[in-house]
Amino acid sequence: MTRITANRRAFIKTSAAGAAVLAAPAIFRGTPARAAGVVNVWTYANFLPKEFKEEFQKETGIQVQERLVDDQGKQFNLLTAEQPNPTVDIVTVAGHRFLQFIDAGLLAPMDTGRLKNWGNINPVFSESDWAIIKDQKWGAPILSGAEVLAYNTEIVTPEEAKSWDVMFDKKYEGQTAYIIQDMMSVMMLYKGYDGNMIEYIDNPEKAAEIVKETRDFMIANKSMVRKFYDSGAEIQQMFVNQDVVLAHAWNGPISKLIMDGLPVAMTIPKEGSYGFVYTFNIPANAPNADNAYTLLDALLARPEIGANMTRTSGFISTINGAEQHLTDLEKKASSFTEVELAGLQFFRAEANDMKYKLVDPAVEEIKAA
Repeated sequence: MTRITANRRAFIKTSAAGAAVLAAPAIFRGTPARAAGVVNVWTYANFLPKEFKEEFQKETGIQVQERLVDDQGKQFNLLTAEQPNPTVDIVTVAGHRFLQFIDAGLLAPMDTGRLKNWGNINPVFSESDWAIIKDQKWGAPILSGAEVLAYNTEIVTPEEAKSWDVMFDKKYEGQTAYIIQDMMSVMMLYKGYDGNMIEYIDNPEKAAEIVKETRDFMIANKSMVRKFYDSGAEIQQMFVNQDVVLAHAWNGPISKLIMDGLPVAMTIPKEGSYGFVYTFNIPANAPNADNAYTLLDALLARPEIGANMTRTSGFISTINGAEQHLTDLEKKASSFTEVELAGLQFFRAEANDMKYKLVDPAVEEIKAA
């Protein structure tokens, strides 16, 4: 099976060409037989554009029943609790969490032969080394993103935002926010360590020392933080209300703020950060697997759909040509410079078992400090 080791520059980079979205043709060519039933999808807010869902339901007769999720761990626990008979047909898993779901027997391998539009995915995502586990593919990459430093452009300067140091500048005390678990990985990188912890997979004592050092650093700087938040909607509201001027965040929610004209910008600081890919996956024993494949194939059918997913979610579509259907502002809000991309690494899963056994207790200790 072909593998491509995804490089940083190809990872969430948009082209200079582009145009506004045109009226879209039907999802399916010809007139498909109308299907019966439903497809149950667990996903993040705005990952499935309203227009796509309406068009899909009209053309196929399949009703899309969507349940919003905001955390990979919660989704894992819920899917585990429903085994061996899940109520869901499509889940949304971040690429670096594949192993956790696969090892628990929660996902079915993806039969790409059932997706005639699979080739529309940029191979940087569909054929990357992280996407192939146990010689199988386990999901359809749909959106990509990065952990970014977001800032209020009326208060924080671009020069200040070039380093994660600004998150610990006393003049911004009480005006920052972050997701603790994600921030710990970034802070390990900030301190010169491997935030994926793959370097220490055979040296758990060193891994424990690094997590302890990072935990203590974050506790010592806890006064800087207004709130440890959980969802993209929370950080958006905090920027809108001017509760914070700085945050570690996913690029998607921040991109939406930029598209809406708020005085917010985002960057990948010089110390670097981590990128990730969201995938749509079919659970083992999904009750409506045929309908799930029908929806996935429709989602991959046209670059206009990918562009609309970027527009509604703020994350970057993995579908070839999607960027050509974005406006200049939308492209600006969903791309990074060559210098920024040079510091971007993928989240990896190889050491996750060891990593999160150390990180999860540290997160609780930071909260309680």
